[in-house]
Amino acid sequence: MKTKETYKIDEAEANRLKKVAFILKTVAHPTRLGIIKLLEVNADLSVSEICRQLGTEQSLTSHHLQNMHLKGILSVVREGRSRKYSLKERDVLQIIDCLDNCQCNIQL
Repeated sequence: MKTKETYKIDEAEANRLKKVAFILKTVAHPTRLGIIKLLEVNADLSVSEICRQLGTEQSLTSHHLQNMHLKGILSVVREGRSRKYSLKERDVLQIIDCLDNCQCNIQL
């Protein structure tokens, strides 16, 4: 009789999984995903440009932008009174594309 091997997660794998979970939690909101998709196509955008294209309120959008900036997903550059946001971690797009192409049977 063949026995099953037990799978153990070593420290390196545990740290990698924590990083993946951190990224997923950071982008896990429709507005945040929309921001990332906009910044994929546009090199940099201001808060008002993002709000106009997504049809979102400025205060909520600013909150999402600040959160993703603080967590290292976005870069921000001040231009006078406004700020321009861009993708700092472009690899996040691969994660989103992978999930978008997933053939999961999850019902909303």
